[in-house]
Amino acid sequence: MSDRIDKINYYLDIAETVASRATCLRKKYGTVIVNHDQIVSTGYNGAPRGRVNCSDIGYCTKKKLLPDERHGGYDACRAVHSEQNAIICASREEMLGATIYLVGYRTENHDYENGAAPCLMCRKLIINSGIKEVYVRKNKEEYIKFVVDDWVKNDEFMEGKMQY
Repeated sequence: MSDRIDKINYYLDIAETVASRATCLRKKYGTVIVNHDQIVSTGYNGAPRGRVNCSDIGYCTKKKLLPDERHGGYDACRAVHSEQNAIICASREEMLGATIYLVGYRTENHDYENGAAPCLMCRKLIINSGIKEVYVRKNKEEYIKFVVDDWVKNDEFMEGKMQY
């Protein structure tokens, strides 16, 4: 029997390495876009190019502006999401039919983000990019698979009513 990991966890491991570049003080996310078994693009969460990162200023702007906000409040966050960064660095042609591999974890203990999934804005971008599948790491061996066409067909996914 081989010790070789399966292809999905291989790409999720790469996404986890990409996440280690994230500049958020609370959560690190990494994304890898793959098409025809070739990495097309990667992205991690962090401030837009040229802007100062939270890791550089030493505090989370979202937490400072919205101390009680647990979910949402994306406009107060300094970071661009990892999925967004990966999508804007690839051409649509490269993304048609591609797969996203996404890993998110908390910085204080490296626990994987429970129920991690692309936010509503990222889902819209994923749909428009032509990406077909999204794999999200639950733990080191397990993952969740989302079929993007399901988001298109099911308004509950797009309205944020459906939890993962």
